[in-house]
Amino acid sequence: MKNASAVPATLDPPQDMRIVRAALYDEVVQRLRQMIFEGELAPGSRVPERVLCERFGISRTPLREALRALASEGLIELAPHRGARVSRLSPTDLDHMFEIMEALEALAGELACVRITEAGIAHVKRLHEEMVRHYRQRNRPEYFRCNQRIHESLVQAAGNPVLSRLYASLGDRMRRARYMANLSEERWRQAVEEHEAILDALIRRDAARIGPLLKAHLHHKRIALNTALQTSEQEESVQDASR
Repeated sequence: MKNASAVPATLDPPQDMRIVRAALYDEVVQRLRQMIFEGELAPGSRVPERVLCERFGISRTPLREALRALASEGLIELAPHRGARVSRLSPTDLDHMFEIMEALEALAGELACVRITEAGIAHVKRLHEEMVRHYRQRNRPEYFRCNQRIHESLVQAAGNPVLSRLYASLGDRMRRARYMANLSEERWRQAVEEHEAILDALIRRDAARIGPLLKAHLHHKRIALNTALQTSEQEESVQDASR
């Protein structure tokens, strides 16, 4: 007679162990993604696996799993026997993405002016004030995070799930582009001024005004990013010539 209390041979691993592993994987993916967005891992650079394993206190297995996930997002390129490299930003691809994003954000802003609650406006205003504080402190990473939350809040306030899905599908690739676009002091200052105007239009629920403001804001980012990419390519050419 079988013992009903016997442990089945096919018993799954304890749930808490799987949660820990999933949490580790997610954390590594998030940290690497942030390093790419903020330029610590530059476009075209080789991913230093050994250094990162030591820095994160992990083995190569979770690191490589995370790299494969980022490769599926287009942030990493994997080559057999050559390791991983951060993918370069293609000016043509970026132009195409910015064209779509300009239209999406303009529409989101127009819809948000109609549908956002007073509490939602207050939330965006608080994020804006926090963003400006980080700008004055010259804290780019925290400024960028607040900036992203503002744009995401406008999309959410638009109340259109299809728009939200389209926006999210471009999100990760666009984040890196947005960060690079504000690396110059002059563009950074202009971006803050543009956000002041966008917030004012939202508070006034001026849909006719906020759409063009958001479209122009993204267009200016596109111009700044193209300049940053050209500068980066020129610097790389100089470095290659000196080797």
